[in-house]
Amino acid sequence: MRYQRIDLNLLVALDILLAERNVTRAAERLHITQSAASGVLSRLRDYFEDPLLVQVGRDMRLTPLAESLVDQVRDIIVRIDSTMAARPEFDPGEAQRHFVIIASDYVSRVLMADVLQRISALAPAITFELRPTSPLMVRDIEQGRVDLLITPAHLVSADHPSTPLFDDTYTVVAWDQNPICKKGLTLDTYHAAGHVAYRYGRGGNPWFEQWYANQHAETRRVEVITHDFNLISRFVIGTNRLATVQTRLATQFEESMPVRLFPLPMNTPRLVEVLQWHKYRETDPGCMWLREQIIETARQLPVISD
Repeated sequence: MRYQRIDLNLLVALDILLAERNVTRAAERLHITQSAASGVLSRLRDYFEDPLLVQVGRDMRLTPLAESLVDQVRDIIVRIDSTMAARPEFDPGEAQRHFVIIASDYVSRVLMADVLQRISALAPAITFELRPTSPLMVRDIEQGRVDLLITPAHLVSADHPSTPLFDDTYTVVAWDQNPICKKGLTLDTYHAAGHVAYRYGRGGNPWFEQWYANQHAETRRVEVITHDFNLISRFVIGTNRLATVQTRLATQFEESMPVRLFPLPMNTPRLVEVLQWHKYRETDPGCMWLREQIIETARQLPVISD
C-alpha cells in the first residue's frame, strides 16, 4: 500500500533503521538479508532526498532530518500497533496475546510470580516476556516497545498514564553469624560496615542508593556490586557485609537463608512501585484486563508497616 508516494511497509523498516543505526542489525530484526536492507535504505534516501544514515568513523550517525523523524515515525507505528491489537471484546480464556513487561527481579519475585500464576489459570494461551529494568526502560515505554513498565514512582514518564501498585520499606540483611547479631545495629556500625549494593544497567542506581547518596555525607564502603537483587543475600552470607534491600524481599531471604534482618538505623521515605503503560494502549481491552490482574494481585500483598 502506498501513501504520499511511499510504500507504507517502508515505515516499519525506517523505524528499525532509525533505532538500530546499523544496517546489519536492522536486517536481522526485519528478517531480510543485509543487501535487501541496504536496498530499503536506498529507497528511503531517495524518498526523503536525504542520506538519513551517514558513516562517521566506525559508526553510523543519523542526519538532522533522520533525528527529527525518530519520534514521529515511532508514534505512527505505535498508533498502528494499538489500532490493530484492539478488539471490541477480550475473552481471556480464548485470547492469544503476547505481552512484554519490564520489571526488576525484585518486582518479579514479590509480585509478578503471583500474577503469572493467577493468569495461567484464567488465560492459558497468553504468553509473556519479562525484561529487566535498565536506564532505557522509560524510553521503551514511551516508544511503545513494551506493553507495561513497573518501576519506582520517581522514574515514570509524565506523558503516559500510570497507577500506584504497592509500597515498601527498607531492611538491613546480615549473615546470622555476623557480630552485629549480638551487638545490635547502630548508625555508626552501619556506616562502618562493608556493603553489598545493587545497580541496574550501566551505573543505574535504585531508589535507596540515590536517596542515601543525597541525604548522607558519609560514604558507605561498597565492597560488592550486583545487578541481580536475588544474589544480594548470597553475597552477605559468610561475611560481615550488610545489604539494604526492600522489606518484602528481605522477608523472603530470611525464610530460606541463614540471615538476620534489622531495621534501618535511620528514617527513609517509603518506596512506591508504579504500573505504567503507553497512552495509546489506554483503552486496549487486552491491556486493560492485564492491568486489572496486576493491580488486583498487588492489592492482596501484605501491608508493610513502618
